[in-house]
Amino acid sequence: MLSRVPPVWLVVFGIVSVQLGAGIAKDLFDDAAPLTLVWLRLATSAVVLTVVVRPRLRGRAAADWRVALAFGVVLGTMNWAIYESFSRIPLGLAVTIEFLGPLGLAMTGSRRARDLLWVGLAAVGVALLGIERTHLDVAGVAFALLAGAMWSSYILLGAQTGRRWPGLDGLTVASVVAAAGMAPFVAAFSGRGLGDPHVVLLGALVGLLSSVIPYSCEITALRTIRPAVFGILMSLEPAAAALAGVVVVHEYLSAAQWLAVACVVSASVGATHTERRLAAPPLD
Repeated sequence: MLSRVPPVWLVVFGIVSVQLGAGIAKDLFDDAAPLTLVWLRLATSAVVLTVVVRPRLRGRAAADWRVALAFGVVLGTMNWAIYESFSRIPLGLAVTIEFLGPLGLAMTGSRRARDLLWVGLAAVGVALLGIERTHLDVAGVAFALLAGAMWSSYILLGAQTGRRWPGLDGLTVASVVAAAGMAPFVAAFSGRGLGDPHVVLLGALVGLLSSVIPYSCEITALRTIRPAVFGILMSLEPAAAALAGVVVVHEYLSAAQWLAVACVVSASVGATHTERRLAAPPLD
């Protein structure tokens, strides 16, 4: 079903869903540790995808497993880092800094002046979103930068996973790897909130909104667009995060930040005009 939807719309829908889930998660930080919410998100994703997808594991090449396992490690690390970040700094700002990862990927992948124009416009938006925040928690910024590096790896490994594994099989395997790998850390360091049914229920909702829905959309979209173009489209993320901050956690935007929203949206719209001519390369 997802394969029938234009990849651009899949990416946009995934962005809205993941930031709505992030806003809900941030609202729960008084009741649960970030690591707890990340694990609930990943565990929900792993269970739902396993039940729905029922991946076929037999007959897979060793290279297929290496890609899926690496994708799972990156998936878990990316989620943990960004939750630790926006537990310390505003949601919109955390995602703005995180966006430096895919923005850098888009810049290295661009080959034409027109592509660089959209990247430059997105960069202006990123700068405007953070320009008024002068007192930053160092750890929050560092976690956001780590999440950005993992985001770039997620884009590249997601493209490989989507082309090596049919349907959502690879994503399902990666989600199980991420949840299983994080479970010992939750048990050892931070299980705060796991005993609260309210936290568990909303954590499962976050898993659906921020993992199952967006990752399913993205892994499908990455089969047909280049990672560099995907990175430019993800310029919507800071704007979506800032808007989620307004709606869910009441982090209101300044005039400069509203201008940033216009910049990143314009960059994404411009990128969509070239998407059809930038199909993903065949798997070697």
